[in-house]
Amino acid sequence: MRLDKILHSQGIGPRKTCQMLIQRGAVRVNGLLCKNIKESFNPIDLNFSVYGDEYTYQEHVYIALYKPTGYECSHQTSHHASVFELLPNEFNERGVQTVGRLDQDTTGLLLLSDDGQFIQALTHPKKHVGKVYVMTTIEPITAIQIQQLEEGVALRNETGIFKAHDVEQLDEYTLRMTIHQGVYHQVKRMITVVGNHVTQLHRSSVGGLDLPVSLEVGEWVYLTAEDRAKI
Repeated sequence: MRLDKILHSQGIGPRKTCQMLIQRGAVRVNGLLCKNIKESFNPIDLNFSVYGDEYTYQEHVYIALYKPTGYECSHQTSHHASVFELLPNEFNERGVQTVGRLDQDTTGLLLLSDDGQFIQALTHPKKHVGKVYVMTTIEPITAIQIQQLEEGVALRNETGIFKAHDVEQLDEYTLRMTIHQGVYHQVKRMITVVGNHVTQLHRSSVGGLDLPVSLEVGEWVYLTAEDRAKI
């Protein structure tokens, strides 16, 4: 693959910008200066640097972000900051998207990638990927409410019944449960239907992948092949 195309695919910038960087001597490949934009390399595991910043070629990127409150999962936000502001610009250049969405006031595990098949596999309704949420409610949680959630509730303007799985009451006002769909404001709406209200909402896992304990709020980490297998 041509060097300028490699740089472009990694989000370094538009093709013309990548060509200019190469011609100016800003790019080294495996430690060696390369000023020929047409020179080709095997991109697999290729190491290169731009003005001293080191990169390793990745066909796709898979990211786990600890989403804070006050951020929207959109490039075109309306009232809040964008989660993409928390990521390096090269991720935006290469078209990284969120895998589903979390509301601006919801915290926790948010997955992002530029792999369309990966995103589709996790968001398609037929896949039923489990997502675990921990929530705080305004009123004490009752046994009747838990039973209703487990049996399933109807949501306005949605088709079907929405059930909670593996429901666990952590204290009087805190509940943990798993859902397998992903309609708009689903958890909050389910809690409202059973007669309560969510004041705080946190997603702790997607599939078999838990939010990495090493992550601080607002930080991100690459997912390994083992991580993706858990999902």
